[in-house]
Amino acid sequence: MYTTSQPDPIRLEIFKNLYQFIAEQMGIVLQNTATSVNIKERLDFSCAIFDASGLLVANAPHIPVHLGSMSESVRSLINAKGDIIKPGNVYLSNNPYNGGTHLPDVTAITPAFDADKKQVIFYVASRGHQADIGGITPGSMPPHSTTVEEEGIIFDNFLLVEEGSFRETAVRQHLSNHTYPARNIDQNIADFKAQIAANERGVQELRKMVYQYGLETVQAYMSFVQANAEESVRRAINLLKDGSFIYEMDNGAIIQVKVTIHSENRSATIDFTGTSEQLNSNFNAPKAVTQAAVLYVFRTLVDDNIPLNAGCLNPLEIIIPVGCMLNPTYPAAVVAGNVETSQTIVDALYGALGVMAASQGTMNNFTFGNEQYQYYETICGGSGAGIDFDGTDGVHSHMTNSRLTDPEVLETRYPVLVENFSLRLDSGGKGRYSGGNGVIRRIKFLEPMTANILSEHRLIPPFGLNGGEAGKVGRNWIQRQNGSEEDLDSTATVEMKLGDVFVIETPGGGGFGNLSHAEEQRVI
Repeated sequence: MYTTSQPDPIRLEIFKNLYQFIAEQMGIVLQNTATSVNIKERLDFSCAIFDASGLLVANAPHIPVHLGSMSESVRSLINAKGDIIKPGNVYLSNNPYNGGTHLPDVTAITPAFDADKKQVIFYVASRGHQADIGGITPGSMPPHSTTVEEEGIIFDNFLLVEEGSFRETAVRQHLSNHTYPARNIDQNIADFKAQIAANERGVQELRKMVYQYGLETVQAYMSFVQANAEESVRRAINLLKDGSFIYEMDNGAIIQVKVTIHSENRSATIDFTGTSEQLNSNFNAPKAVTQAAVLYVFRTLVDDNIPLNAGCLNPLEIIIPVGCMLNPTYPAAVVAGNVETSQTIVDALYGALGVMAASQGTMNNFTFGNEQYQYYETICGGSGAGIDFDGTDGVHSHMTNSRLTDPEVLETRYPVLVENFSLRLDSGGKGRYSGGNGVIRRIKFLEPMTANILSEHRLIPPFGLNGGEAGKVGRNWIQRQNGSEEDLDSTATVEMKLGDVFVIETPGGGGFGNLSHAEEQRVI
């Protein structure tokens, strides 16, 4: 008989891995059963398990911006529907003002009940980026939206499955009954069903754990895993110093952050006072996204192998003034806040802590489509150098962790040709440790389509630290079929004709440390 008042170290390790493994199994089911390229090939999804109060216990190593914010969605469901949740129900949520990130990221949430079907004992959730969820441009990543309504269709704790029965008619109606309806409802529904299946796998595996170890033990170790993560973050905080940073974005907005370390209780205050007010553009980041970025940064400072979970947040006090661009009020547009501003928050925090130069600081969100096709991808670039390491060439960094669609799959599913995908040499900032290089991506269109780019660091270079050079800014441009070239801004919507090529050159990461010092070292 094991006591559940104190964790057994061996059992703690076993349960920590078991919880994470269940989330990974959910991800495998989702990948295998999804229809869209976005989820099946690019792996733009995340799966996680939560305790009965909606707090994150463990996740698979999927997309950080999803994982740090999903708990807000689960707790929103508990607050809104906690009294009427029934066994066999599944809910959909993407509301950025209720724990969502941006509208294409739709979360399916499934409660797991006890053996008597009386009480919810866990929640499981999967968040997948839909290829299109409506809005003013195909792919639902409009560069110039000014309200969330223009970005697509909101699901706010929508009942997707009612006591085991899939509500297809209601879902279809919801996706079509909108000023800017979804363009491929069959694909939406197929991906929603894949998320339901993934969640069901998570529920089944949790039930097996309860059967094997008993509910008391399973729930106790959920708390122990969270407490272990909290202690790991406190140890990491103990090594940090106070710092502050101001980082400007291409649109002139600034992210201002001050980190204060409280050594007496090994905690930190992260204060975003001074950050720009809510914007008229879509670079506002919902509060859940800002929290996810902070959670990610502090998790990366921990050497221990711990799952990202709610315990990581306990030592952190996060101050985000209401109405600033990191905590906007409805109906502010947010589609770029999730993907672009989140990256700026992360780099600003690393800058304040003095541990790492800026990475490319953008996901280079590229969408194209028409009524028949809709496609979205994020494109890699250079990561920043740090205290004792070089940056990495051509990687998805920080808040994104998806991959690019294989050229063969992309060219089979869509009327485009990948002309070039190569490293952008000498785009990383030099220093004692150098930043990673960005990439060059050329996509040729074989059919007229609307293309959109949502990006950053086309004007402001990714910063270097401690004397390291900044990385090179990125560039977006079109090579028309007649040979003429058109330069584009950081955000742009453009009509592509047959034979036109869209070219994206992504930024390099910043360097760390004075280059002359490195040269002196080599001479010695």
